[in-house]
Amino acid sequence: MLDLRIYRAAFIPVVLALVVVAFSLQTRPRPLDATLPPDAFDGARAATVANRLAERFPLRRPGSEGDLALAGEVQRTLQHAGFSVTSFDEQAETIDGERTLRTVVGERTGASSRRVVVVAHRDAATAPALAELSGTASLLELARLFAGRTTERTLTLVSTSGGTGGAGGAAAWADRLGGSVDAVLVLGDLGGEPDGSPQVVGWSNGRGIAPQKLMRTVSEAVRRESGPPGASGPVMQWLRLAFPLTVSEQGVLDQRGIPAVLLGASGELGPSPAEGVDETRLEGLGRAALRSITALDAGPDVEPREPQSVVVVRNQELPAWAVRLLVGVLLLPPVVTVLDGLARVRRRREPVLPWIGWVAATAVPFVIAALVAILLRLTGLVTAPGAPVAPGLIPTSIPALVGIAAVFALAFALLWPRVARALALGRPDAAGAGVAVALVAIAVAVIVWLFNPFAALFLVPAAHLWLLCGDAGSSMPRWLRLAGVLVALVPPALAALLYGLALDAGPVALAWMGVLLVAGGHVGVVSLLLWSVVAACAVTAIVVATRITPAPRGPQREEVRSRGPISYAGPGSLGGTDSALRR
Repeated sequence: MLDLRIYRAAFIPVVLALVVVAFSLQTRPRPLDATLPPDAFDGARAATVANRLAERFPLRRPGSEGDLALAGEVQRTLQHAGFSVTSFDEQAETIDGERTLRTVVGERTGASSRRVVVVAHRDAATAPALAELSGTASLLELARLFAGRTTERTLTLVSTSGGTGGAGGAAAWADRLGGSVDAVLVLGDLGGEPDGSPQVVGWSNGRGIAPQKLMRTVSEAVRRESGPPGASGPVMQWLRLAFPLTVSEQGVLDQRGIPAVLLGASGELGPSPAEGVDETRLEGLGRAALRSITALDAGPDVEPREPQSVVVVRNQELPAWAVRLLVGVLLLPPVVTVLDGLARVRRRREPVLPWIGWVAATAVPFVIAALVAILLRLTGLVTAPGAPVAPGLIPTSIPALVGIAAVFALAFALLWPRVARALALGRPDAAGAGVAVALVAIAVAVIVWLFNPFAALFLVPAAHLWLLCGDAGSSMPRWLRLAGVLVALVPPALAALLYGLALDAGPVALAWMGVLLVAGGHVGVVSLLLWSVVAACAVTAIVVATRITPAPRGPQREEVRSRGPISYAGPGSLGGTDSALRR
């Protein structure tokens, strides 16, 4: 049914696109360098402050009395250091549900109104969480150091709550922000005791990641003061751009277009509850933070001033336009082939629209399951902040998972028979069924490509394989068709696996995290509908692949549909005429 000559010819632009992409690589921007030595940061002093705060405020759940009392201590310390201090309260979703969170903002005016901002959260899910307080202790040490310094830019120190999950305080500050911000440095656990390298994290909960100049400036400061920081490879960068998700505070800032990076010994997951403070590590990362601030203060503006979508490959940047071009030409062969196949099926008067309805109806159970998750949050049965939460901070609810799965299965059992009767569907091995599944899958891939080409790459194998494996005119055996359909599911499964490894989450924890992302609204309505249709295409593609009977091999004699020499019925066709050869 499909014309594979068109399919093969459509690959020609791919070669040209690869050449263009190869020449699109550009050198990463150089980091900014500090002009003043950062030796003034006293790690021992900061460690003493962290221990003292942990003893006075051991219980610091977001919005609790201990959290508010610590906010008052931070406010008094910033005022004593000569900062202009304000505070405000905001209702926000946390790991304990909706709470009133207090944000403390200290500002010291510089020669310019442009700002360099330092953020540290003070709340903790468990007690005493000593390592988690090292960020707040470092914030207070920085306030002491800048008490008598003159800066080029305005320095803003922000103490937030909700950093354990939901980042409600950071989001509230960003929503109230007035004026321009050059860069935000989010302090994680600077004094933790992990075995690995310190991390500079620029992932976002929205489009793009932190600017490369900001990332390199902080990374270079860490390298000089504490050793080489950990780095993510191109695959993880691509994954974070395709499916934006991070559990640390810089994510909500980058999502709002504010360039922010996290500096921490344990990265985005944070330290373990029982982790202590290592003075050597705290001094090294504290000096790296001070070096980063002075470099950002004295250097030129960080460009661009908002998150960007680039992938770093061997110290070179692959820009977003090149990715869009490459993924677009990879989608070109299935697009032109399915349109030609649709025209062929319609010429044979094979129904297609009812099968498209079948695919759309298959997506309904997935949407219903998502609506159940949202309903559980609205009724208070599930706590789900708007931003992602690290696994384990909100206990997994097995009854909620089982209930959502049961509703999903019931919706399938009740919906499919009714849809088949309403649409008067025939057998799934009809030519129109395979074309309909491929048409819907490719249409979704193109829509995703328009919004996010990084995510569209994960649908490219499905666009090709589901098209070829659903061809009713192909002699491909059933087992090979089914294998091709399942191979197309490997990229999304690999994405889930990589996120599970990055966030230290097993299958159940990852499934529960997905429920929280949907229930909390991190997954938008459009994304939810599109990926529900993708899941529906996967289910229907499996059904079609297992029902199609392979076409016989070799050339087949087509049915005669118009008169010609073989079907001539004119004079002499029944005999009785003299041969003209004897004349």
